[in-house]
Amino acid sequence: MKMGQKSASTLRLTVSYIILSLIAVCALYPAVWVLLSSLRPGTSLFSPTFIPERFTLDHYKELFTNQSFKYGVWYLNTLKIATLSMIFSTILVTLSMYALSRFRFRGRKTSLTMMLILGMFPGFMSMIAIFIVLLQLNLLDTHAALILVYSAGSVLGGFVVKGFYDTIPRSLDEAARIDGATHLQVFLKIMLPLSKPMLTYVALTTFTGAWVDFIFARLVLRSKENWTLAVGMWDLVNSYQNSNFTLFAAGAVLIAIPITLLFVFLQRFLVQGLTSGASKG
Repeated sequence: MKMGQKSASTLRLTVSYIILSLIAVCALYPAVWVLLSSLRPGTSLFSPTFIPERFTLDHYKELFTNQSFKYGVWYLNTLKIATLSMIFSTILVTLSMYALSRFRFRGRKTSLTMMLILGMFPGFMSMIAIFIVLLQLNLLDTHAALILVYSAGSVLGGFVVKGFYDTIPRSLDEAARIDGATHLQVFLKIMLPLSKPMLTYVALTTFTGAWVDFIFARLVLRSKENWTLAVGMWDLVNSYQNSNFTLFAAGAVLIAIPITLLFVFLQRFLVQGLTSGASKG
């Protein structure tokens, strides 16, 4: 009986490893293919071999030297928008969800219900309304418009942050206020140090969303100098009629570097933030 159970357990473990290996191959193959394509000479999408016969860095050099597009400018634009959106979004989400979690005031439940309902609808449904508002404010074709919308829109998805604050015992707040601490001091000296995993989660997700967004950036940004990477790379492929894929692959590899580094170094905090905020709603 024990031998049969051991064999069944070994079989399940083997099948699990096989399935995980297949999933890993499916996930890594496209990324490796794009990386190798960026190092392949020529401009063709098709290659008879998976590994190039000769490697070159000419495509990376062309991204910054070709005058027909402004990859370096787009990169800096995207970095600025994503970084500022990350900072403002983290501040807004943290403050608003802390208030909704720890304080009781008139309209609190109504606000939570409205945020929940609005969060159920896709963001692009409000694009026309946002476009008209930005037009009236003379913010079209500006980076400020993207930063404003990205930062304010992230508040609707802050229920994970509220769930995290709900798990922190209120006895910490009460003990601090007995010692004479104000609400701001409680937030800055007690809540923020405990919120490092959650702050990392909010900052990372906001940065990633702003970094890769195409639809809204394409709607708002008109001049080539103000484009982000997503818009610029789309125009690159559209202009060349898909004939310069290796150049596009080189640009995609450089786009992936900041996000990859952030996920590698902040992975531990990201997992803690997800699990902490999901334990109680």
